Amino acid sequence: MNYNSFFDLSNKVAVVVGGAGLIGSEIAKGLSDFGAKVYIADIDKQASGRIKARGIKFIYLDIASEDSIFRALNAVCKEAKGINILINCAYPRTDDWGLGLEKVTFNSWKENVNNHLGGYFICSKVAAELMKKKSGGVIINFASIYGVVAPDFSIYQGTKITMPAAYSAIKGGIINFTKYLATYYAKYNIRANVISPGGVFNRQDPSFVKRYADRTPLKRMAKPQDMVGAVIYLSSEAAAYVTGQNLLVDGGWSVW
Repeated sequence: MNYNSFFDLSNKVAVVVGGAGLIGSEIAKGLSDFGAKVYIADIDKQASGRIKARGIKFIYLDIASEDSIFRALNAVCKEAKGINILINCAYPRTDDWGLGLEKVTFNSWKENVNNHLGGYFICSKVAAELMKKKSGGVIINFASIYGVVAPDFSIYQGTKITMPAAYSAIKGGIINFTKYLATYYAKYNIRANVISPGGVFNRQDPSFVKRYADRTPLKRMAKPQDMVGAVIYLSSEAAAYVTGQNLLVDGGWSVW
């Protein structure tokens, strides 16, 4: 067998939901570099002018709208003659995101769970049903270390940052929902996996960044680019026998 083509994504159509974001934009560029035809599916209409890479197109998708998801994914499928890879890395959240648990209203909780976990559900379902009509496909959902382990609240002390309760619930739900997808759609040659990043550097409070790095075995926060290799692997033939798994890309945070 020739292993040189294991990571070749030529002739693959990839949709990156949330592809205009911090992590999503790097994923879109990485998939393009490995040969995929990439659609950034996002509400940020300026993404097409900001993210420069070969073979990247933009399509409007609001993950909080079932109609928008259905229209966007079906439009890509019609134009590109199918969808081979779906990446869900959108991060919708309400204006009151980041409040302490005691201040979170039930309506806020419901809206965040509905838009984030619910949006991943709709995107995955619509894409999988389209993939069924072809020869299978790949779904990769982004969760988090906080879908696996409890937050360490000491690293947030003295800052305006916290870890919202809904985030842990949503990300834990994404992990187990993806395992469900993996078994439900396995007979159609559709693989579903999760990537759970550790904290990604985004100009956070310096004291938080230091505490986070000190607690991490690799002694730094993640860079958005650190997620690209995991996406390429799970999207490619190198992972042809990998489904239902949660790949933690966290610098070792979760090992202790």
